[in-house]
Amino acid sequence: MSTITFDTLKYVKQLEASGIPSAQAEAFVNAQREILSEALDASMATKADMLRTENRIALLDAKVDSKFVLLQWMLTAVLALVIAIFVKQYF
Repeated sequence: MSTITFDTLKYVKQLEASGIPSAQAEAFVNAQREILSEALDASMATKADMLRTENRIALLDAKVDSKFVLLQWMLTAVLALVIAIFVKQYF
């Protein structure tokens, strides 16, 4: 869970200075802190999220590399076969 850090006492004092009763100002500040915290949890990536994404990218990169190696070997085999057929046919 993300943590929102801001001066809640200062915020309460500003609300009280504008005429909002102390209990309501505190309730408002607490509610806003919870709402912001939930919003950040839903929209911000954590270090764990980033590590999972990096690991998935590394896995996909390894799969792509292995497929390119396989493709290279297949193309080499086809080229060798074409050369063998050409040599057999014309020599």
